[in-house]
Amino acid sequence: MRTSTKQNSTQSTLCGILPLDKPAGWTSHDVVARVRRLLGVRRVGHAGTLDPMATGLLLVCVGQATRIAEYLMRGTKVYRARIRLGVTTDTDDATGQVVARQTVTADEDAVRAALADFVGTIQQVPPRYSAIKQDGRPLYKLARAGIEPQRKPRQVTIHRIDLLAWNPPDLTIEVTCASGTYIRALARDLGERLGCGGHLTGLTRLASGHFTLEHAHSLAEVEAASAEGRAAELLLPMDEALRDMEILTVDAEAEQRIRHGQQIAGPPASDADSTPLRRAYSVTGEFLAIMAYDRRTRRWQPRKVFTVNQTRSHTDCHAGD
Repeated sequence: MRTSTKQNSTQSTLCGILPLDKPAGWTSHDVVARVRRLLGVRRVGHAGTLDPMATGLLLVCVGQATRIAEYLMRGTKVYRARIRLGVTTDTDDATGQVVARQTVTADEDAVRAALADFVGTIQQVPPRYSAIKQDGRPLYKLARAGIEPQRKPRQVTIHRIDLLAWNPPDLTIEVTCASGTYIRALARDLGERLGCGGHLTGLTRLASGHFTLEHAHSLAEVEAASAEGRAAELLLPMDEALRDMEILTVDAEAEQRIRHGQQIAGPPASDADSTPLRRAYSVTGEFLAIMAYDRRTRRWQPRKVFTVNQTRSHTDCHAGD
């Protein structure tokens, strides 16, 4: 009984980023609920939704790490996608109803040329079944209710598309893109560009920011680690999500001011820095807060203060900071 109590106490204080390999058929919410039960931690969330059909890297935030999910979601994404040309569905993927079939006449050169047209900053109409809201309601709820949602084009950025395989009418691509890009919409638009329609038949997220699927854990691994009381070994420190931010090391007096939400003095941010944020550490290397520069006072204001004692991550120390 003492061991169980100690284990439960340890798990209740868990905090960090859990890179998971999401299985097909699970919603991102399903995964979060499962992790919450396995770890015995109430505060669990995720950064970047994956559709139930999709597999691959899902970043799960545990404990106070839920407060840095917004920074995780900003990272560049890499996906491997399978697309079938000649068939259009109402969801733009294989889970929907077929609404049209057309003959595929495009050859590999035409496919490559069409894919190249989508590289760069483009306007993309989100899928009818998506979580984007219209008048406070997600588009997918409107679509399920038989209401045709008003889908406004959004600006998205696709950095690169590589054609990995072409086996007509199917192709496999690898896409590197900014957050907010719908790969289902890309499959749909590619089919339209080629004049035959198309839909997504498979999707795996390979990377999000500097996190990769290669180092993700399965739910079975999380379950085993939790049962053995070593779940903490699977978690990465919170500041792994903030490696792009510069570091602000503070003395003991400034540390106390930060913990009380008070501004501190520090090196001024440059005028060219439109969103000046820093991650603050104590002289002993403890991660304290995310700081924002106040140009009016020329001081640093705590934006998010953390109470979990986590020292600067090992991998971050070797990242050139």
